[in-house]
Amino acid sequence: MPTRMPPDWLAGLEDEELSFIKNFLLCSGSLKEIAAQYGVSYPTVRLRLDRLIQKIQIAGESPAPYIALVKQLALNDRLDFQTAKTLIQEYKRIHTEWEEEKL
Repeated sequence: MPTRMPPDWLAGLEDEELSFIKNFLLCSGSLKEIAAQYGVSYPTVRLRLDRLIQKIQIAGESPAPYIALVKQLALNDRLDFQTAKTLIQEYKRIHTEWEEEKL
């Protein structure tokens, strides 16, 4: 049987995130059970799951590497949302200008 590479969205996850997904599946998707396992509140688990979902969605979008990096930094709270939005808008504006100059 040939060895298959994991999809990009899966390969981009950290060990801790993979462990969370495994536990989530083993608990049949019960956030209440996951919260009990991790010793945290339900809203904390919900937030973690939402961020993981966003990370997987970003990996599946195949945006420009720069945009993906900015989005990832914002998701990991290393960059505030407004700054990320400004950087992405400016990148798109400059990229559009470059494309127009090529024509």
